[in-house]
Amino acid sequence: MSEFFEAIWHGEGVGDGGDLEEALQAYVAVKPDDGDWVEACAADGADPAIERFASFDAYLDNADPLETIPVTAQMITDALALLPT
Repeated sequence: MSEFFEAIWHGEGVGDGGDLEEALQAYVAVKPDDGDWVEACAADGADPAIERFASFDAYLDNADPLETIPVTAQMITDALALLPT
């Protein structure tokens, strides 16, 4: 089985993906109006992170994530730049 990733924003899941890049692209759902990811990520409680699970089934079974990856504004910006316009 392949790994599964969930994007976390303000303590809530905002999207997911089958790989890290796809999960980072899920942050498009919470894109700040002014496009300032540095400020948005620094906002109190934003705490962007990616939770990595062993598999989609593990995620569905509410297993603990294998790791939590802190997300930076640059990581989000780079991933969103790869989305088609």
